[in-house]
Amino acid sequence: MQPSLSLCMPHSPNSLALDSCSSLTSPNLRFCGLRREISGFSVPSQLKRGQFIRAKRLIFPRKAQASPAKVSASSDDNGSPPKSFDYDLIIIGAGVGGHGAALHAVEKGLKTAIIEGDMMGGTCVNRGCVPSKALLAVSGRMRELQDQHHLKALGLQVSAAGYDRQAVADHANNLASKIRSNLTNSLKALGVDILTGMGRILGPHKVKYGKVGFSDNVVTARDIIIATGSVPFVPKGIEVDGKTVITSDHALKLEFVPDWVAIVGSGYIGLEFSDVYTALGSEVTFVEALDQLMPGFDPEISKLAQRVLINPRKIDYHTGVFATKITPAKDGKPVIIELTDAKTKEPKDTLEVDAALIATGRGPFTNGLGLENINVETQRGFVPVDERMQVKDKDGNLVPHVYCIGDANGKMMLAHAASAQGISVVEQVTGTDHALNHLSIPAACFTHPEISMVGLTEPQAREKAQKEGFEISVAKTSFKANTKALAENEGEGLAKMIFRPDNGEILGVHIFGMHAADLIHEASNAIALGTRVQDIKFAVHAHPTLSEVLDELFKSAKVNAHATRPIREPIAV
Repeated sequence: MQPSLSLCMPHSPNSLALDSCSSLTSPNLRFCGLRREISGFSVPSQLKRGQFIRAKRLIFPRKAQASPAKVSASSDDNGSPPKSFDYDLIIIGAGVGGHGAALHAVEKGLKTAIIEGDMMGGTCVNRGCVPSKALLAVSGRMRELQDQHHLKALGLQVSAAGYDRQAVADHANNLASKIRSNLTNSLKALGVDILTGMGRILGPHKVKYGKVGFSDNVVTARDIIIATGSVPFVPKGIEVDGKTVITSDHALKLEFVPDWVAIVGSGYIGLEFSDVYTALGSEVTFVEALDQLMPGFDPEISKLAQRVLINPRKIDYHTGVFATKITPAKDGKPVIIELTDAKTKEPKDTLEVDAALIATGRGPFTNGLGLENINVETQRGFVPVDERMQVKDKDGNLVPHVYCIGDANGKMMLAHAASAQGISVVEQVTGTDHALNHLSIPAACFTHPEISMVGLTEPQAREKAQKEGFEISVAKTSFKANTKALAENEGEGLAKMIFRPDNGEILGVHIFGMHAADLIHEASNAIALGTRVQDIKFAVHAHPTLSEVLDELFKSAKVNAHATRPIREPIAV
């Protein structure tokens, strides 16, 4: 068995311990692989577990990229970089991505500061993942208590369920406050300096921060990470008043529960809020620009989810239309939504509702960062980066020592993706070449039941297979065959896997059903590690558990008998 070597920089960035973790250099490989050699430095096979090699800090040369990128020179106007710095690393933005990067930086021995102009935790903690899960916890309980058929099947009798709107809102707010406090305390405990104010890059290694009305401060760092996140995207023609026409930021406060709410957009945000609103008694109308609901999901999963999450509930929908104009309620009049045909651009219908939630996605928050001082121009607001999150200038050259992670770069707008990108960047700046495989990052929609996914959808996989000349197969299993799901009377659900029968490579896994968000990680880790179907089907799962849904899925996959060769060496995409 190959020895497992520890990668560790306990106190200083000038000492480095090498492990079998890979150096990823080819732009065409798909997985984040594990190699035993880093830039020609071989790890001696005779080393025993727990041993590590001390070496001077290594600088890993980049191999040629698909589109060669030069490192750009600093402009003369910005001055020369200082020879010594206040910090090894400054992170602009203290959301989940910035927090994850800061924790890993401290572990690597870097003197670290984090700049936050709003509230610790960013969008996820204050206006996203965290408070929304509190509301969804309430909606889940309400659904259980309202489902008399389900309760009767379990032998339970419950009187009519009700709720206190303000108490529900307080639950979400209190959870956000608690997590925000936990994040702040964790950074302080590790010695990370928390600098308050809006961060702005002045030039190479130099950042200004401060609050409006107060004098600015200037600090320097060897490396800078931009982690400023995103804000709700509101299309033109929509007037948001924060009361009757709202974004997710407003909706999470749950200041009122409308009798009838239109939700513009049927992606993750729209689906989750439809779950909350219908559980609390609202009627919902979806307005979706594309021809089908849930367009970002695997089509088979979308079809099943619509049958379970949409059709039986007080939800109707309009697809293939734009909400070209939305006027807030005022003077006793309702919210007015003007719909236009997405293809013909002709007026199609008008809706009058009590409230409208704009769930059309999020846009990057990158204004005022001083990117012009390092010759960088955003693309649709996103900061351009390479596969290692290093920022590119307007000529396509890499900007030395400046990185961007999370929603601000647009690669994958998920909180845990931002954190993973931040950790990857810290690996880079401490001398380990590392690239993140975004196809191994899972996503989840926390409806009841949940939806989760990782990798390619079936249409995406078929398109890739046609271009690259290989076959794909699809394996499926139902929650109705799972003992634990049946014991919970929650047999509605499906898991499917798209894979290559010639070599066992897992291309994508999609789950709809009870606790799907928890189940997906076995599949995502398999993709990240390059584990093949013919290997993972020997994994043992406790019985009776929901994890056996994945066990049956892997075992049902048929791989060619000759598929014993390793998958081609993995890398980031």
